[in-house]
Amino acid sequence: MLPSVSSSTLLSLALCVAASAPAVAEPERLSLQVGDVPVRAEYAASDAARQRGLMQRERLPDGEGMLLHFPASARQCLWMKNTPLPLSAAFIDEHGRIVDLIDLEPLSLEIRCSTEPARYALEVPQGWFERNGVNPAAEVTGLPD
Repeated sequence: MLPSVSSSTLLSLALCVAASAPAVAEPERLSLQVGDVPVRAEYAASDAARQRGLMQRERLPDGEGMLLHFPASARQCLWMKNTPLPLSAAFIDEHGRIVDLIDLEPLSLEIRCSTEPARYALEVPQGWFERNGVNPAAEVTGLPD
């Protein structure tokens, strides 16, 4: 037989458990300018954040994206494992110039790489760059150092 516990004791216990649970941090968001077009982007600078990327996301509003910041300028690669969204990505060099634009298919394991060294990749809803007249060599401002 279970001991009798008052509802106020259960509420106190629940509040203590909730208070001790680690807080889920909201991702840092950046305001970028791609050519003349603003983009609000989640910022992924750590290995874990870059690896997780937009996995498991089912929607990404137009005008939003994710900026992946790599530790060094090099040929960078992306894939879409566990990512059900169709995305477009811009590889960006350390000076903020787009060096490549690619489309990424949902859930694809195909590895897609930049043709030139890149320091960043900006992922947005597929077709966003085309709809906004953004081409390779466009400048991206607001990038972190």
